[in-house]
Amino acid sequence: MKKIQGQIVDINNQRIFKGELTISEEKIVAITEKEHDVDTFIIPGFIDAHIHIESSMLVPSEFAKIAVNHGTVATVSDPHEIANVLGVEGVRFMIENGKQVPLKFNFGAPSCVPATSYESAGAVIDAEGIKALLADPEIKYLAEMMNYPGVLFDDPEVLKKIAWAKHYNKPVDGHAPGVLGDDITKYINAGISTDHECFTYKEGLEKLQKGMKVLIREGSAAKNFEALIDLLPEYYKNMMFCSDDKHPDDLVLGHINQLCARAVAKGIDVFKILQVACLNPIAHYGLDVGHLREGDPADFIIVKDLKQFEVLQTYINGELVSDNGRSLVTSVPFENLNNFKTDLKKEIDFKISAEHKNIRVIEALEGQLVTSELVLEATIKEGYLVSNTATDILKMAVVNRYQNKAPAVAFIKNFGLKEGAIASSVAHDSHNIIVVGTSDAMICKAVNRIIEHQGGICAVRPTKQKSLALPVAGIMSDLDGHTVGKHYAQLDQMAKDMGSTLKAPFMTLSFMALLVIPALKLSDKGLFNGKEFRFTPLQV
Repeated sequence: MKKIQGQIVDINNQRIFKGELTISEEKIVAITEKEHDVDTFIIPGFIDAHIHIESSMLVPSEFAKIAVNHGTVATVSDPHEIANVLGVEGVRFMIENGKQVPLKFNFGAPSCVPATSYESAGAVIDAEGIKALLADPEIKYLAEMMNYPGVLFDDPEVLKKIAWAKHYNKPVDGHAPGVLGDDITKYINAGISTDHECFTYKEGLEKLQKGMKVLIREGSAAKNFEALIDLLPEYYKNMMFCSDDKHPDDLVLGHINQLCARAVAKGIDVFKILQVACLNPIAHYGLDVGHLREGDPADFIIVKDLKQFEVLQTYINGELVSDNGRSLVTSVPFENLNNFKTDLKKEIDFKISAEHKNIRVIEALEGQLVTSELVLEATIKEGYLVSNTATDILKMAVVNRYQNKAPAVAFIKNFGLKEGAIASSVAHDSHNIIVVGTSDAMICKAVNRIIEHQGGICAVRPTKQKSLALPVAGIMSDLDGHTVGKHYAQLDQMAKDMGSTLKAPFMTLSFMALLVIPALKLSDKGLFNGKEFRFTPLQV
């Protein structure tokens, strides 16, 4: 029997009172009002309502070690990153590794493996595979339906996957950036209940008014908090917080607790904020996570105040898992699974002959996953298209990691590199090798560094190179989170020292192959128009 005193925050009844929790056998068995001198606050634990754990570059058990320090007790996790590399085997790895630690991971069945038919992935999960996953009680939902054109155009395989989710009475997550009007109505009517891709107030409002749950996303690359937060006071019953993708250095600094602090600073009612951060995901996904009520699992946190949400202690199932910034979650052993089968490349592989004067250029946008399409004059040297640091139009490439194929080459603006190249095998969603650089020689060198490590991220310049190996599926480290965060921060700084003006150059790079986000992206098969959902020529 365990007794804990504090200012108890009752979100459901919108009251705060001095009281005492009595905990026994993982449950809250009593909540009593009681006078005491404790001035800290007891609130339900935070829940990230949509995250790809793999994007932290940590396996679930190592993610948990850091997240609990920020009051996170549960996540709603889409394992489609590892599924695109290893299929169902990868999903099972995430579930089993996550079960070794107290944090409550809730995994979905990845609906888009591969994300599209216009790229090369390491695995396929068809409708029958989805059926088998959804039949498992450990799978809580059908993860984000990124193939929104498939929904809009009644693709039979897509509709079968949604039908199986309905059969097992499990929610279907959405992914429909910029989709509005009749199209979003049809998407919702297909049975899709959430969207975390809204990037304007108008878009979020329309989706909420049509019955969708809208998730306010603030990750390492995509940051939509400021665009959407003003919707929360009126629509708090149908909103949640999420990070989607959180790099390790950012995770060390904070998680959902940061969004709560920012929302309070805007003058929003704290009970509404905490309903969004703590309770709404439980109701929507049917999670086995406590509300801070008698009979609930003892999942709660103790915070210093209700402004900054500095977490003093985190409890999960009555177990103290973080105490004053010290994680009590311990590392567990695991096997490094991978799927990496391409050979080292040569500089000539990245050369592309100039056939026209103009080229299509991907314009990367700070803090967004969406890109713009530009048509600009090419820089031509000795008959080949080359990078131009003066105009910040740099060559990029995507290299198939699963078999030996010629790289796909394109050009991108706004990376700002003045020398060298950066590369990564974290490239959503198929996780081929993606690279941007100032010369073919540097691009080739960076790609080969990734191949030698069988996955990772790296930065190379003429006089220096640095890399972080990611041996677990080529997208996660086998090291602890603080070590990974430190190495990642050093790589991030090196990219900026090389001239990158982006806040998160590696995270931004990782999304430049995500074809389901318009307007222009690059897969290992070629330049892709995300609005028209077809390949498009590089040269104009």
